[in-house]
Amino acid sequence: MDEKTVKSKSYLFAIRIINAYKFLSSEQKEFVLSKQLLRSGTAIGALIMEAEHAESKADFIHKLNISLKEANETEYWLMLLHDTDYVDEKSFKSIASDCQELIKMLISIIKTSKGKK
Repeated sequence: MDEKTVKSKSYLFAIRIINAYKFLSSEQKEFVLSKQLLRSGTAIGALIMEAEHAESKADFIHKLNISLKEANETEYWLMLLHDTDYVDEKSFKSIASDCQELIKMLISIIKTSKGKK
């Protein structure tokens, strides 16, 4: 899995997160958890973009590790929103699946990069 794939997937995921935030804040009137989701869900791709211009291999791995932490945090907020009935089952499964895919891709890239270090 190359960085272009994770970069484009994280961008599309960020768009989904922004749309989820708009729905949660306007339709569900939920502002606290949705803001957390927005912050962590959009940070994933931003950190991947930062990693593209890392100063070293260690810096690259570090930035991707932070992106992975943001993805894990996003998964937490998604579960919480689902379990408190702000997000329905179908929507949750779809967006959580995308989040899991990003997590797996980031883990794979990090492991591969550590092997080349």
